[in-house]
Amino acid sequence: MGKVVEVSFVCLGNICRSPLAQGVFQDLVNREKLEHKITISSAGTSSWHIGDFPDQRMCQTAQSKGIQLKSRAQQFQRKDFDQFNLVLAMDQSNFATLEKMAPDTLPENKLMLFRFFDPENKDGLNVPDPYYGGVKGFEAVYQMVERTCPPLLDYIKSRFLNSQ
Repeated sequence: MGKVVEVSFVCLGNICRSPLAQGVFQDLVNREKLEHKITISSAGTSSWHIGDFPDQRMCQTAQSKGIQLKSRAQQFQRKDFDQFNLVLAMDQSNFATLEKMAPDTLPENKLMLFRFFDPENKDGLNVPDPYYGGVKGFEAVYQMVERTCPPLLDYIKSRFLNSQ
């Protein structure tokens, strides 16, 4: 068995965007029968919600699409860069925080913006935080995440798995 690729999705509090990306991506990985080759995690750059389950509104949005969100919020740490092959920030603000936290020797393309892989990212590379908005915001985030995960998986397969 080859090396396992480890991926982490990172937002601010780890209760909305990153747990959704983790759940949607895990579902895709499972359907492609790659769960033994790719492990998926999520975290936040802040410590506000450590130990909390994902936001109920995000859970309901995901559940309406057949996705279960089971993670608990955790904070991304500098040492986590050693563990993960790919760290995906959900917006520019969290990307900047992670960039400051990263070691100087961080390999190129280890830290990226999640929506870099979104085929419809013409409106920018941020996944908007739906926390203070209504139900439509959670649905919009779901749509972004759902369409971004397949190209992301293609990237991971070509960059990390085809060489094994």
